[in-house]
Amino acid sequence: MIFLDGVGIGKKNSSVNPFFSASLPTLQKLLEGNIPYLRSKKFNSNGTAVSSLNATLGVEGLPQSGTGQTALFCGVNAPQIIGKHFGPYPYSTLKKVISKKNIFIKLKQKRKKVFYVNAYPPRYFEYMENHQSRRTVTTLAWLLSGNNLNDHHKLKNGLALSSDITNQRWNSMGFPSMPELTPFNAGKRLVSFLNHYDFVMYEYFFTDHAGHSQSMEKAKEELEKIDGLIGGVMEEFDKKRMLLVLTSDHGNIEDLSTKSHTRNPVPLFLVGNEQKRKVFQPVKNITQISSAILNILG
Repeated sequence: MIFLDGVGIGKKNSSVNPFFSASLPTLQKLLEGNIPYLRSKKFNSNGTAVSSLNATLGVEGLPQSGTGQTALFCGVNAPQIIGKHFGPYPYSTLKKVISKKNIFIKLKQKRKKVFYVNAYPPRYFEYMENHQSRRTVTTLAWLLSGNNLNDHHKLKNGLALSSDITNQRWNSMGFPSMPELTPFNAGKRLVSFLNHYDFVMYEYFFTDHAGHSQSMEKAKEELEKIDGLIGGVMEEFDKKRMLLVLTSDHGNIEDLSTKSHTRNPVPLFLVGNEQKRKVFQPVKNITQISSAILNILG
């Protein structure tokens, strides 16, 4: 599973939607040129399917990461539970829900091997010592499932992936010897973890940052890195046995005319095993993703 923060389905307008101005050869090939937009949100051909998911969940206001990610990874209508969209971190009363219902712990209860791929630098661990309330849903869910986050040692040894895909940011964090990766090679590494785990998840949040920046060049850069990552995944991917699930928590990057999040639907992008893809056919909103994954791996 690749989780992209802040990626929705927007208008077919290259002046505000970077999906229609970026160079995305992998997506273009997988989707036969049919990049989804608001008037054309579905695609199904040759082992690849795209549909749209509701991220507003019947609650007024703009979707936010804290409630959106809780909905996505725990299978509950988090904004409805607390009466509002909230983020970027989870609302305090949702932490009990995350501790019991997150996808990592549910899969571990089914005796499945799970892996959250992202690696974190020492400064993150130091910061979290004094700011535990500022953990994202993904990191909190992983820790509450009894797991440890990956550190720079794991990353350097090829046992994790950097949150920026390429490791370029590690030089500025005091690790000049951290080997850089192309997005393509990062994708090959990502899929290789399936040799050891039943469920592998990678999180990329710079898409949300690019949306807030309203910079077309930055947005294109982030989408092109993701496209390269998916290209690397496809290089090593076994479509008969594996399933790639790519989705998001709310819209943002697809509409650079606004600095805020959007109410747009988010994509559900599936590549791989046909029977596994069929499990996702009833899925209409982000609360239903985790249960579909649990059904497949159950």
